[in-house]
Amino acid sequence: MKSVLKCLTAGVLLLIPLTAHAADLAVKAPPAPLPVAAVYNWTGLYIGVNGGYGWGRQDPLDLISTRFDRASFDIRGGMVGGTAGAQIQQGAIVLGVEGDIDWANISGSGTIVPAVAGVPAGITLNATTKTDAIGTARMRVGVAMNTVLLYSTAGAAFLHETASGTSIAGVPCGTAGVLTSCADSHWRPGLAAGLGAEWAFMPSWSLKGEYLYVVAAGTGVSKDQLNLLRFGVNYKF
Repeated sequence: MKSVLKCLTAGVLLLIPLTAHAADLAVKAPPAPLPVAAVYNWTGLYIGVNGGYGWGRQDPLDLISTRFDRASFDIRGGMVGGTAGAQIQQGAIVLGVEGDIDWANISGSGTIVPAVAGVPAGITLNATTKTDAIGTARMRVGVAMNTVLLYSTAGAAFLHETASGTSIAGVPCGTAGVLTSCADSHWRPGLAAGLGAEWAFMPSWSLKGEYLYVVAAGTGVSKDQLNLLRFGVNYKF
């Protein structure tokens, strides 16, 4: 019995220093939590520049006179301009307004024979038509996925269109009762609608691409129409 007690006592004496040493060891701190990724906010005012390409159809005769049948032909060309807007984000939904004005050189030319109710008017023209300025004022509704914004847009459009013609057969331009002038230009109201995407690559800077369909009002059944593909960069305040 005494030998057993001696063995137990010796074991306890050996454990005491080990226990004290373990108590002195520092407790390892838990790992620091991972930083929470910042969520981009699209709310703010912004300005930008844009440029792109447009194509469609336009009727030069409708600019010069409203008496003739439609005689549309293809137009195409580039544009460049400026943009300004404001938007607010609520959850993933982004609502905003945007306006822009672009200088354009979207033009076309061809030979046409003016007619009234299908009857030729006795003149043949080399005609040129061009859209040289495009402005829009639109609403934007989008869905934000952090730094990516997908949106639809619709609103008013304003087109400055010019047309000119040179008589190559029949009575010349300026003949009373046939064609009093062979050149004219107008600002025309219209509608614009489209889709786009924008990517914020820095806190205040973003890149965008969009497609707009623009139609001019008051240009008959076969309306003057444009397809616009534009790209731009915006700075948000």
